Amino acid sequence: MMTLCHHFLETPLGRMIIAASTHGVCLLEFVDLPRFDKEIFALQRLLKAQMVPGKNAHTRQAAQELTEYFRGVRQVFTVALHPPGTAFQQRVWAALCTLPYGTTTHYQALAAHIGKPTAVRAVAAVNGANRVSILIPCHRVIGKNGALIGYGGGLSRKAWLLAHERGMTPSELSV
Repeated sequence: MMTLCHHFLETPLGRMIIAASTHGVCLLEFVDLPRFDKEIFALQRLLKAQMVPGKNAHTRQAAQELTEYFRGVRQVFTVALHPPGTAFQQRVWAALCTLPYGTTTHYQALAAHIGKPTAVRAVAAVNGANRVSILIPCHRVIGKNGALIGYGGGLSRKAWLLAHERGMTPSELSV
């Protein structure tokens, strides 16, 4: 059975859990979400893994990179990721990771980017199934009309993250 080390990180948006296998980060999520326990259970089932408190190289690197991100000194994440998913899910998540800091896209453009222009709803579902918040930047997906739409961590956090990436000052960033 695989082991997933996990620990918590305090962020400007609230407490997050970081969990990683020996291959990379497989979970980065806000702990106050209603679906939190279900995500933990599903992750352990998908990876046939057991979560144990502790740190490994990936959780430490993720914590460092996230701290730098929130300070405004990091725009690109380099920590290894290990999100379980289908080939299609992996493709969508990889495409999300190519979105530059401070930019946004919409589901239709993302679907076209991965060569599946008619898979808009499937792409939206995969975006919503992302268990690695911020590192897989699903917050950068907005409505085609520019409106903020669904974010598992809540729309106020999404707005904060997008504003943060646009260089707004801390006083302008409220949750």
